Order: sequence, then C-alpha cells, then structure tokens
Amino acid sequence: QVQFVESGGGLVQPGGSLRLSCAASVSIQNVYFMGWWRQAPGKQRELVAGVNSSGTANYEDFVKGRFTVSRDNTKNTLFLQMNSLKPEDKAVYSCNGRRAFDPNCFAAWGQGTQVTVST
Repeated sequence: QVQFVESGGGLVQPGGSLRLSCAASVSIQNVYFMGWWRQAPGKQRELVAGVNSSGTANYEDFVKGRFTVSRDNTKNTLFLQMNSLKPEDKAVYSCNGRRAFDPNCFAAWGQGTQVTVST
C-alpha cells in the first residue's frame, strides 16, 4: 500500500512563501505523474501542479508563475515551492500519483498539509 505524507504547511501572510514536501513510502522513480492537489473548505479537490517522470512540469493557470513543482526520485519526495501566496490559496494540500493513461490517482489520500494565507 503506497502512502504519501505531506508536510510544510502553515500560516503565512499574503505575498509570503512556503515549501511543501511529500514523502512517498515507495520509490517514485517510475511513477508517471506526481502531483499536488488542494481542497478548500466547501470545494472539490483540484489539481494544482504536477511533474512527470521525464521532469516536465505542468501548472494550473491560477498558480502559474508563483508555484514550482519538483521531484527528487533519489529521496522519493515531491516538492511544491509556493511564492506570492494569496488568501485564495488557503486549502489542504495533498500529493498523489498517476499511472500513464489513467486519470485516477493510485493511492489513498493522506491527511495533507494545511496552508493558510492571512494577515
């Protein structure tokens, strides 16, 4: 059973930065797509950013230019550098993986890490 453990969240002022980490219980070297999702209160979970096994990163429009996703396959860890944070970025951030040609994530969702952006 693959498990992901997220960390790095917290309270930050608008314009601030946080770096999230996601530690996997297994090797992620061959995982086709590793991504970060977020869920705000009362809203559905949404994809934020991800990176495939060849290192190509993709971002949703609402974080382009502010967030950077990266993966360290040697440490089985996914990262999300978040800069210029906005109050609307407040959510629980979780990571997961996808296999090629499969839109579904293959692991159960962990507890995630809470990000709050507020004065």
